[in-house]
Amino acid sequence: MIGKLTGRIDYRASDHVLIDVGGVGYLVYCSDRTMATLPGTGQICALYTDLLVREDLMQLFGFPTLAEKEWHRLLVSVQGVGAKASLAILGTLGPDGVGRAIALGDWNAVKAARGIGPKIAQRIVLDLKDKAPGVMAMGGPVAQATGVAPAEAGDAAVIETIRATAPVATAQADALSALGNLGYGPSDAAAAVAQAAGEAPDADTATLIRAALKLLAPKG
Repeated sequence: MIGKLTGRIDYRASDHVLIDVGGVGYLVYCSDRTMATLPGTGQICALYTDLLVREDLMQLFGFPTLAEKEWHRLLVSVQGVGAKASLAILGTLGPDGVGRAIALGDWNAVKAARGIGPKIAQRIVLDLKDKAPGVMAMGGPVAQATGVAPAEAGDAAVIETIRATAPVATAQADALSALGNLGYGPSDAAAAVAQAAGEAPDADTATLIRAALKLLAPKG
Protein backbone atom coordinates (compact mmCIF):
# COMPACT_ATOMS: atom_id res chain seq x y z
CA MET A 1 0.00 0.00 0.00
CA ILE A 2 1.32 3.44 -0.96
CA GLY A 3 0.44 5.69 1.97
CA LYS A 4 2.42 8.85 1.25
CA LEU A 5 4.46 10.34 -1.58
CA THR A 6 7.06 13.09 -1.51
CA GLY A 7 8.58 14.15 -4.80
CA ARG A 8 8.86 16.64 -7.62
CA ILE A 9 5.85 17.57 -9.73
CA ASP A 10 6.54 16.76 -13.38
CA TYR A 11 3.08 17.63 -14.69
CA ARG A 12 -0.14 19.29 -13.51
CA ALA A 13 -3.58 18.67 -15.00
CA SER A 14 -6.99 19.89 -13.86
CA ASP A 15 -7.60 16.96 -11.50
CA HIS A 16 -4.25 15.20 -11.08
CA VAL A 17 -0.50 15.61 -10.88
CA LEU A 18 2.43 13.46 -11.97
CA ILE A 19 4.91 13.21 -9.07
CA ASP A 20 8.45 12.00 -9.69
CA VAL A 21 9.66 10.00 -6.68
CA GLY A 22 13.19 8.75 -7.19
CA GLY A 23 12.74 8.44 -10.94
CA VAL A 24 9.33 6.76 -10.75
CA GLY A 25 6.32 8.81 -11.82
CA TYR A 26 3.05 8.50 -9.90
CA LEU A 27 -0.26 9.88 -11.20
CA VAL A 28 -2.16 11.22 -8.18
CA TYR A 29 -5.77 12.46 -8.41
CA CYS A 30 -6.82 15.24 -6.02
CA SER A 31 -9.84 17.38 -5.20
CA ASP A 32 -10.10 20.92 -6.57
CA ARG A 33 -9.29 22.23 -3.10
CA THR A 34 -6.09 20.20 -2.86
CA MET A 35 -5.04 21.02 -6.42
CA ALA A 36 -5.24 24.71 -5.53
CA THR A 37 -2.62 24.26 -2.80
CA LEU A 38 -0.07 22.29 -4.79
CA PRO A 39 3.07 23.99 -6.13
CA GLY A 40 3.92 24.40 -9.78
CA THR A 41 5.77 22.05 -12.12
CA GLY A 42 9.30 21.30 -10.97
CA GLN A 43 8.60 21.93 -7.28
CA ILE A 44 8.44 19.48 -4.37
CA CYS A 45 5.18 18.40 -2.76
CA ALA A 46 4.03 15.77 -0.29
CA LEU A 47 0.66 14.04 -0.16
CA TYR A 48 -0.91 11.25 1.82
CA THR A 49 -2.33 8.75 -0.65
CA ASP A 50 -5.02 6.11 -0.97
CA LEU A 51 -4.75 3.39 -3.63
CA LEU A 52 -7.85 2.20 -5.47
CA VAL A 53 -7.42 -1.27 -6.98
CA ARG A 54 -9.95 -2.82 -9.34
CA GLU A 55 -9.67 -5.55 -11.95
CA ASP A 56 -9.27 -3.02 -14.75
CA LEU A 57 -7.88 -0.01 -12.89
CA MET A 58 -5.37 1.23 -10.32
CA GLN A 59 -5.58 4.86 -9.19
CA LEU A 60 -3.87 6.92 -6.51
CA PHE A 61 -5.72 9.72 -4.72
CA GLY A 62 -3.85 12.40 -2.78
CA PHE A 63 -4.68 14.36 0.37
CA PRO A 64 -2.81 17.04 2.35
CA THR A 65 -3.86 15.66 5.76
CA LEU A 66 -4.50 12.28 7.34
CA ALA A 67 -7.97 13.43 8.39
CA GLU A 68 -8.90 14.18 4.78
CA LYS A 69 -7.56 10.80 3.68
CA GLU A 70 -9.65 9.11 6.37
CA TRP A 71 -12.78 10.99 5.30
CA HIS A 72 -12.16 9.80 1.74
CA ARG A 73 -11.82 6.22 2.94
CA LEU A 74 -15.09 6.49 4.88
CA LEU A 75 -16.98 8.29 2.11
CA VAL A 76 -16.17 5.64 -0.51
CA SER A 77 -17.33 2.96 1.94
CA VAL A 78 -20.88 4.34 1.63
CA GLN A 79 -22.97 2.54 -0.97
CA GLY A 80 -23.22 4.61 -4.14
CA VAL A 81 -20.24 6.87 -3.34
CA GLY A 82 -17.21 6.42 -5.57
CA ALA A 83 -13.83 8.13 -5.52
CA LYS A 84 -15.00 10.89 -7.87
CA ALA A 85 -17.96 11.71 -5.61
CA SER A 86 -15.75 11.66 -2.52
CA LEU A 87 -13.32 14.14 -4.08
CA ALA A 88 -16.24 16.36 -5.09
CA ILE A 89 -17.51 16.41 -1.49
CA LEU A 90 -14.06 17.06 -0.02
CA GLY A 91 -13.36 19.69 -2.65
CA THR A 92 -16.58 21.52 -1.81
CA LEU A 93 -16.57 21.26 1.98
CA GLY A 94 -13.03 20.35 3.00
CA PRO A 95 -12.44 17.75 5.73
CA ASP A 96 -13.51 20.14 8.48
CA GLY A 97 -16.73 20.96 6.66
CA VAL A 98 -17.46 17.28 6.00
CA GLY A 99 -17.04 16.49 9.68
CA ARG A 100 -19.28 19.37 10.70
CA ALA A 101 -22.00 18.46 8.19
CA ILE A 102 -22.06 14.81 9.21
CA ALA A 103 -21.88 15.48 12.96
CA LEU A 104 -24.84 17.88 12.66
CA GLY A 105 -26.80 15.66 10.26
CA ASP A 106 -26.70 18.46 7.66
CA TRP A 107 -27.17 16.46 4.47
CA ASN A 108 -28.03 19.63 2.55
CA ALA A 109 -24.40 20.74 2.96
CA VAL A 110 -23.22 17.41 1.55
CA LYS A 111 -25.69 17.73 -1.31
CA ALA A 112 -24.02 20.98 -2.36
CA ALA A 113 -21.15 18.95 -3.85
CA ARG A 114 -21.26 18.42 -7.60
CA GLY A 115 -23.05 15.23 -8.59
CA ILE A 116 -24.38 14.40 -5.11
CA GLY A 117 -28.14 13.92 -4.90
CA PRO A 118 -30.32 14.09 -1.79
CA LYS A 119 -30.59 10.32 -1.31
CA ILE A 120 -26.83 9.82 -1.40
CA ALA A 121 -26.28 12.84 0.86
CA GLN A 122 -28.74 11.48 3.43
CA ARG A 123 -27.14 8.04 3.27
CA ILE A 124 -23.68 9.53 3.87
CA VAL A 125 -24.86 11.39 6.96
CA LEU A 126 -26.72 8.35 8.30
CA ASP A 127 -23.91 5.86 7.68
CA LEU A 128 -21.04 8.01 8.93
CA LYS A 129 -22.52 9.99 11.82
CA ASP A 130 -21.14 7.63 14.47
CA LYS A 131 -17.70 7.75 12.85
CA ALA A 132 -17.43 11.54 12.69
CA PRO A 133 -16.00 12.01 16.23
CA GLY A 134 -13.03 9.73 15.53
CA VAL A 135 -12.02 11.56 12.36
CA MET A 136 -12.62 15.01 13.87
CA ALA A 137 -10.25 14.01 16.70
CA MET A 138 -7.46 13.42 14.15
CA GLY A 139 -7.04 17.14 13.44
CA GLY A 140 -3.82 19.02 14.01
CA PRO A 141 -0.47 19.87 12.48
CA VAL A 142 0.98 16.42 13.19
CA ALA A 143 -1.44 15.03 10.60
CA GLN A 144 -0.40 17.58 7.95
CA ALA A 145 1.74 16.47 5.00
CA THR A 146 4.81 18.65 4.46
CA GLY A 147 6.03 20.30 1.32
CA VAL A 148 2.66 21.52 0.03
CA ALA A 149 2.99 25.04 -1.34
CA PRO A 150 0.64 27.55 -3.04
CA ALA A 151 -0.03 27.16 -6.73
CA GLU A 152 -0.99 30.56 -8.13
CA ALA A 153 -1.94 33.97 -6.77
CA GLY A 154 -5.43 33.53 -8.21
CA ASP A 155 -6.04 30.71 -5.75
CA ALA A 156 -5.23 32.91 -2.74
CA ALA A 157 -8.67 32.69 -1.11
CA VAL A 158 -8.77 28.89 -1.29
CA ILE A 159 -5.16 28.61 -0.14
CA GLU A 160 -5.71 30.82 2.90
CA THR A 161 -8.76 28.74 3.86
CA ILE A 162 -6.74 25.54 3.75
CA ARG A 163 -3.77 27.05 5.60
CA ALA A 164 -6.18 27.84 8.44
CA THR A 165 -7.40 24.23 8.64
CA ALA A 166 -4.60 22.90 10.86
CA PRO A 167 -5.09 25.22 13.89
CA VAL A 168 -8.88 25.01 13.58
CA ALA A 169 -8.75 21.23 13.40
CA THR A 170 -6.42 21.13 16.39
CA ALA A 171 -8.83 23.23 18.45
CA GLN A 172 -11.73 20.97 17.53
CA ALA A 173 -9.76 17.83 18.34
CA ASP A 174 -8.69 19.23 21.72
CA ALA A 175 -12.25 20.33 22.49
CA LEU A 176 -13.57 16.86 21.66
CA SER A 177 -10.96 15.30 23.93
CA ALA A 178 -11.87 17.65 26.79
CA LEU A 179 -15.59 16.94 26.45
CA GLY A 180 -14.88 13.20 26.38
CA ASN A 181 -12.91 13.55 29.60
CA LEU A 182 -15.93 15.29 31.12
CA GLY A 183 -18.06 12.26 30.30
CA TYR A 184 -19.96 13.39 27.22
CA GLY A 185 -20.64 10.79 24.53
CA PRO A 186 -18.65 11.02 21.26
CA SER A 187 -21.65 11.79 19.03
CA ASP A 188 -23.08 14.46 21.35
CA ALA A 189 -19.67 16.05 21.82
CA ALA A 190 -18.94 16.03 18.09
CA ALA A 191 -22.27 17.65 17.26
CA ALA A 192 -21.77 20.36 19.90
CA VAL A 193 -18.21 21.12 18.79
CA ALA A 194 -19.25 21.12 15.14
CA GLN A 195 -22.05 23.60 15.84
CA ALA A 196 -19.79 25.79 17.96
CA ALA A 197 -17.09 25.76 15.28
CA GLY A 198 -19.63 26.61 12.62
CA GLU A 199 -20.77 29.65 14.58
CA ALA A 200 -17.19 30.74 15.38
CA PRO A 201 -14.81 29.31 12.76
CA ASP A 202 -11.70 30.93 14.26
CA ALA A 203 -12.43 29.98 17.87
CA ASP A 204 -9.62 28.56 19.98
CA THR A 205 -9.92 25.43 22.11
CA ALA A 206 -11.15 27.14 25.27
CA THR A 207 -13.80 29.10 23.38
CA LEU A 208 -15.03 25.96 21.62
CA ILE A 209 -15.27 24.08 24.91
CA ARG A 210 -17.29 26.85 26.57
CA ALA A 211 -19.63 27.15 23.60
CA ALA A 212 -20.05 23.37 23.34
CA LEU A 213 -20.82 23.07 27.06
CA LYS A 214 -23.57 25.65 26.70
CA LEU A 215 -25.04 23.67 23.81
CA LEU A 216 -24.84 20.45 25.83
CA ALA A 217 -26.35 21.95 28.98
CA PRO A 218 -29.83 20.64 29.86
CA LYS A 219 -32.58 22.81 28.42
CA GLY A 220 -35.39 24.18 30.54
